[in-house]
Amino acid sequence: MATSAPPPALLQGADAWRNALAKFALLFFGIALWHKGLSFYAYYLLPIAWVLDGALSRFRQTTKEPLVVALLVLCLVLALGILWSDDPKAGLKVWRRYFAFLVFIPYFSLLTKARLPWAIFGLLTGYFGAVAAGIYQLLIVGEQGIPPLGMPYLHFSSVLGIGALVTLYLAGVSGNKKAKLALWLLAIILLFLQFSQSARGILIATIASAAILLFLLYKREIKTFLGMMALLAAAVSVFAYNSSNFQQRLAQAKDDIELSRAGNYGSSVGYRLALWDIGLHGIAERPLLGHGTGMAINYFEKNVETYKGGIYKNLREFHDDILHYHNDWIEIGMHLGALGLAAYAYLLWSWYKTFSLHRMASLGAALVCFIFLCGVTDNLVFFRQTFYLLLVLTAIGIAWQKWNNMPSLGPAPPP
Repeated sequence: MATSAPPPALLQGADAWRNALAKFALLFFGIALWHKGLSFYAYYLLPIAWVLDGALSRFRQTTKEPLVVALLVLCLVLALGILWSDDPKAGLKVWRRYFAFLVFIPYFSLLTKARLPWAIFGLLTGYFGAVAAGIYQLLIVGEQGIPPLGMPYLHFSSVLGIGALVTLYLAGVSGNKKAKLALWLLAIILLFLQFSQSARGILIATIASAAILLFLLYKREIKTFLGMMALLAAAVSVFAYNSSNFQQRLAQAKDDIELSRAGNYGSSVGYRLALWDIGLHGIAERPLLGHGTGMAINYFEKNVETYKGGIYKNLREFHDDILHYHNDWIEIGMHLGALGLAAYAYLLWSWYKTFSLHRMASLGAALVCFIFLCGVTDNLVFFRQTFYLLLVLTAIGIAWQKWNNMPSLGPAPPP
């Protein structure tokens, strides 16, 4: 007996419902990624909307993006690392965060021309809401970061840095003089706010990445490039001179280095130097495959008392909750050795390649440079809002280029 097809009205209603859910998921994620509790629900809503939208049938098309392939490769390597790990559960709090990167796939797959404004509105609302909350915390409460959102000063500084880089890029590609001026002003404000946070390494990463971005944007117009660099240098100099917080942190860094030379590692710099020393020693012991997924911090626990005669045994007096090595490369190398380092390097290269293919090479180079430099002094996988922001910006940038033909100074994609 033949079965009748569903009535057209019912099909249209189901399509409208799925489309509404997809729009809400994109909007909600852009707002919720800034709050730990809300982001939990937003994270799981995306794949539900993705499956209901029928995006699984478009998965092959999604994997044509280099970043998607690289994310899958990194997660596959992490999963394989469990095979030679003695206790993968020990470091679960760290290594499971890498799998959260896969949220890019449903978010990107859900984007269509009609849904793009919802994603942009959600991201802008969430971002500037977080910045406003950070300004309130700084000026009214007198605290750095955004404690109500669970965002320490390191995380907030990285978010400000990304915003400054993206704003500088938009100013560079904008053909409207008023828009260009407004975007430059916004970038300077974000940079000024970043100077109020005690994140030296991230601030340096922002300034260095901004210089690279300006060079890539204006390398064919040497006079304009020199003018832009002079403006950036002037802004940085004024902010540094007038920021007592920056000067204190700079003086503290010098003191920390002197203490480390004297064998006292109970400082921000000394603490990192000690972790890196132990981590590099651990990588040297098992350079090819590492100690296995989840075993990075276990190695520290077993060796901190005896390594080099126990010179780092009092490290927990400075920081009692040691979870990672404050370096993306050492962290990955401890888990997976050269295999993991190759997978992570491939991720960064593919991230840049994705931007380049969509005629945003300058922005891609600046953001990947920022990720790399920040990862030298911190473990960015712990910066939840930062990596979600980077992934969302990448997805929206690709979608915008695809459907709106935003002007770009990057190279054209290959034929």
